[in-house]
Amino acid sequence: MGKHEVGTPKYIANKMKAKGLQKLRWYCQMCQKQCRDENGFKCHTSSEAHQRQLLLFADNADQYLDEFSREFEEGYLELLRRQFSTRRVFANKVYQDYIADREHVHMNATQWETLTEFVKHLGKSGKCVVDETEKGWFVTYIDRDPETIAFQQKMAKKEKMEQDDNERNMEFLERQIALGKEKAAQNAQQQDPVSNELIRNEDEKLSLKLETFKKPSSSSISLKKVNLDKDVSESGPSSSSKKFSGEKRKLTALEQIKLEEEEAKKKRIDQERQNSGEESWLHKNIIVKIVTKNLGEKFYKKKGTVEKVIDKYAAIVSLLDSKHKIKLDQEHLETVIPNLGRQVLILCGKYKGEKAVLKDINIDDCNANVELIDPHYDNKVVRNIDYSHICKI
Repeated sequence: MGKHEVGTPKYIANKMKAKGLQKLRWYCQMCQKQCRDENGFKCHTSSEAHQRQLLLFADNADQYLDEFSREFEEGYLELLRRQFSTRRVFANKVYQDYIADREHVHMNATQWETLTEFVKHLGKSGKCVVDETEKGWFVTYIDRDPETIAFQQKMAKKEKMEQDDNERNMEFLERQIALGKEKAAQNAQQQDPVSNELIRNEDEKLSLKLETFKKPSSSSISLKKVNLDKDVSESGPSSSSKKFSGEKRKLTALEQIKLEEEEAKKKRIDQERQNSGEESWLHKNIIVKIVTKNLGEKFYKKKGTVEKVIDKYAAIVSLLDSKHKIKLDQEHLETVIPNLGRQVLILCGKYKGEKAVLKDINIDDCNANVELIDPHYDNKVVRNIDYSHICKI
């Protein structure tokens, strides 16, 4: 009996019955056919098409079995990775989500008879962390992607550095607390008076001397007032302001900790840059462009002049249009290439710090040809120098 035509009521009824999950025992993996009842499955197994597929399977049974097992394992792990990542999850929950797809490879076609055997296989092969509880088996996916491993190592290194900084801060605080306790103890010893017992004879007379206060005369008061006004007029308000301005405010313990932490972080970053081979190219009086968006659209792609280089890798940049002065790292800046015939400064390489004239630009290769201005060099022309190694003055 042939299939019913598309759109007929019988065709629609069959499609509605075929929706959702069917019983696994009535599914033929070789023919990839799902039967709805036992009678249909029996008719299918006695069909000529099914017999031909069985003959193919009998010729090379191991190959078909390994292929079905591999596809089932890859599909299960892919779903576990995408949907649950590295979280601990119930193994049967993942399996139920996997078999919701009608095109999946069924477990009765693989080398594992039960889900428990399959989960144990994942644990033995090191692809997942498995553990058994009263509720059943749980799996945790092990992500072995190189990018993920590199990211995890980077985060672990960052946490270690932060932990080291916290430990240093705690040691510094402990030292400060110990010094404070010592100073408090010394002050207490100095302030505590030594009490002596008062011994007095009964016949001894007590005498009490009180100094009388003499009221000053009006002439002496006026004279002192004149001298005081004279001293104030000679010193002026500037002397008092200089006195207060010249005194440096003592840093608090928290400010000192922050300052030491910033200096240590700065030294660590500079050391990492030197170890990685990064070269400083910042020079005074060169034109640079801001390429970071962290400062906002107001300063993005704006050009400025390097007024001062700080610690090799940072500089004070004065913007050309708004005259704002900003402290930036060289990672947030890029060089500016002038027109042909204009002067440039060589920032890296053999001729670092030398002035030259831009002669030619190779846009495809991102390099240029320059001519040195210094007459001491025999060969003045420097060819194929990178864009990032020259900058407009």
